[in-house]
Amino acid sequence: MPAPAGAPTLYFIGVSTARSSIRTVFPQWAARLGLREARLEGIDLPLHAPREHYRDVVDFIAADPLGLGALVTTHKIDLFRACRDRFDVVDPLAQLTGEVSCLSKRGGQLVCHAKDPVSSGLALQALLPPRHFERTGAEAFLIGAGGSATAISWYLTRPHHGADRPSRVIVSDRDPERLQSLRALHARLAGDVPIETVHATGATDNDDVLAGLSPGALVVNASGLGKDAPGSPLSAAARFPRSAIAWDLNYRGELVFLEQARAAGHVQAVDGWVYFLHGWTRVIAEVFDIDIPTSGPQFEALEEIAAGTRR
Repeated sequence: MPAPAGAPTLYFIGVSTARSSIRTVFPQWAARLGLREARLEGIDLPLHAPREHYRDVVDFIAADPLGLGALVTTHKIDLFRACRDRFDVVDPLAQLTGEVSCLSKRGGQLVCHAKDPVSSGLALQALLPPRHFERTGAEAFLIGAGGSATAISWYLTRPHHGADRPSRVIVSDRDPERLQSLRALHARLAGDVPIETVHATGATDNDDVLAGLSPGALVVNASGLGKDAPGSPLSAAARFPRSAIAWDLNYRGELVFLEQARAAGHVQAVDGWVYFLHGWTRVIAEVFDIDIPTSGPQFEALEEIAAGTRR
């Protein structure tokens, strides 16, 4: 655990936080946003860390006077489950999705937020062609059932999209409990987009799902493989459907999944950079209680700063 903050600090809870581009980007963003004293401090935990570790981290942040909040990556569901009783306020999307991607403080209270439904939606708006699902009738295949995939499945199936929704959403994961939680979420939502789950014990199970998708399918690597652990959730024999859109939520690391997509020759391969931008700016806005637009000149200036430091 780091020492208590000596300046207004945003904590970054992840697996390998020192390798993230945000370490270079944040000081420049802070200067641009007028947060000149603000600091970023990483806290690394192993995948599926013991419950007590999550509680220790949340208790430390809650007790740190200058610790203003945190961005949570990778541990979103595990941390929420371990620390639900530690939060004074849980926002509606966090209650709905059972995950936490942001902690903030307001009036002495520790607030739990789920920002992924917003940031993933903004990223999808940037990468999907207009009326993509309405035009193609394609499916969405989410590999991994963690916090990001849960948020993406929620966004893709919202009724306000009308006809521009996947014909079905398939979600795979190694963990049956996560798949059960995702099914329970969509049962509560009572939506009309079919949700299918696949217990994928290995890459070939994901290959089999991929082989049954129609042209234009959205295929999302939300497994963490390629960043938090090496490799890809697909085998070398995997075959993408024609005109598929392959979205890797990672933007750094091996990115084997994207290499596989590009090798197919007929797939639009997109990394997680825009998702990174929206994910961080939504959390910074919340934690420091400032307004950061999601588009327009100010957002473009932040995007340009980040692009100049990209590794």
